[in-house]
Amino acid sequence: MNAESMAVWMLSTLEKDGCLYQDDAVDHLVRSKCNSLLRENSDGNLALSTSVLNAFKKITLTNVVWVKPDRYWRFRVKEDEDGREARG
Repeated sequence: MNAESMAVWMLSTLEKDGCLYQDDAVDHLVRSKCNSLLRENSDGNLALSTSVLNAFKKITLTNVVWVKPDRYWRFRVKEDEDGREARG
């Protein structure tokens, strides 16, 4: 698996479930033994690598937003403000 195929998996999961939690994406990579697509964040937790995040952003730039407090992605709705982050 590479960053692009992981991004496609993430989009597919988002389409199926309506949202995608970062922890679920990390768990998928751990189970798939794709540690090269993970990094350790400043808190010492596993997180998605920059290459995965960039690949996902590339294919979802206009239609997906990141809900930072709860750490998940969802599809954009008309009430969302401009930008990649949403309030909930």
